[in-house]
Amino acid sequence: MGQGALDRSDPGSRRTDSDSDFARDGPQSRTTIPEHVTRVLSRAKWSSRALSRILLHLLIRLFVPEDAPIVVGIDETIERRRGTKIAAKGIYRDPVRSSKEFFVKTSGLRWISMMLLTPIPWACRVWALPFFTVLAPSERYNQQHRRRHKKLTDWGRQMIRQLRRWLPEHMLVVVADSSYSVLELLACAARMIEPVVIVTRLRLDAALYDPAPIRKPGTNGRPRKKGPVSPPWRSGSPIRPPFGSASPWLGMAKPHAPSN
Repeated sequence: MGQGALDRSDPGSRRTDSDSDFARDGPQSRTTIPEHVTRVLSRAKWSSRALSRILLHLLIRLFVPEDAPIVVGIDETIERRRGTKIAAKGIYRDPVRSSKEFFVKTSGLRWISMMLLTPIPWACRVWALPFFTVLAPSERYNQQHRRRHKKLTDWGRQMIRQLRRWLPEHMLVVVADSSYSVLELLACAARMIEPVVIVTRLRLDAALYDPAPIRKPGTNGRPRKKGPVSPPWRSGSPIRPPFGSASPWLGMAKPHAPSN
């Protein structure tokens, strides 16, 4: 790896480590890698979750200080793969080529990745180090194989619960985009024995409701699923959620108005 990095230090060079060895020592310098080494992941029995757990503990030991909260990010990415054997692929929105005016579709595999967010001292920035990845098949693939389709929030809830099982005593903070701003997911994280903090974006015009009131005996009709409308969280509103406050829609403490 070090030799390859030195060979690629020249921007105009396209040499690899094998090319440099071949040019220096001739064809006798090339070594043959045994077949059982190159195909160990496809033929041997191994658990991806066990490897993810080992990788997570190694990253925490190297980059996270003691008694510090563990901040992880969760996001999905599209792997553009083609072929007759790539059955779990689907058609999704291309986040790179799409914009507010144009909607671009792409075909591939959708992976949900959980990454450890930690500052790297020598890089002077926060890096996202992936340690846990799950394949989220398309809805058409699940229908063809007669499987129950899981949404992104369903996969995200299972990944968060798995992370809590791996780290039962640590404080966990999950950072996600607006795709995961679902009350069912937030309620699941808040109702754990050791709650998980989720930081996500929410629309300013989102319709938020209080929990449904307790149904009185003898009341006719269907039971209510939601209570009265909560005040909107808009800039300039007299009631604004302070940093670190709990959500009132999960049956927890209600936010208070700032003093000034």
